Amino acid sequence: MKSIEILLVEDNPADVMLTEEAFTEADFPHRLHVAKDGVEALRFLRREDHYAGQPTPDVILLDLNMPRMSGLEVLDILKLDQYLRNIPVIVLTTSRAEGDIWRSYNLHANAYIPKPVTISEFVEVIKSFETFWFSIVALSPKAKP
Repeated sequence: MKSIEILLVEDNPADVMLTEEAFTEADFPHRLHVAKDGVEALRFLRREDHYAGQPTPDVILLDLNMPRMSGLEVLDILKLDQYLRNIPVIVLTTSRAEGDIWRSYNLHANAYIPKPVTISEFVEVIKSFETFWFSIVALSPKAKP
């Protein structure tokens, strides 16, 4: 299996560390890239500034509550961009609010996952995520800008 490129858009350092640990525990080939907010995520995806040469991710894990640009704003921009819209976006957030879930799917999120509380639950979610998204689902070929 080839290494999966994952962009995690998350402003909370503890959640970044938890996600990194969960992916390590899940033990599948991946490279996790981290953007600390929506503005940085868009720079990464557009390969701007020091992100030139970065890979197009196979999937984006997107938090909703971030400074400078919310996850919903990022999602809206991504799904309007002809080169980025086919990248699956999984909302991974603490919010369980029905309005956030509805808005995420309305903006064409591919999945909405409330963040688990414990590391063991988080690892189980990541293992399920890996099995579904990278063993079962046929992902869209990457667009070339």
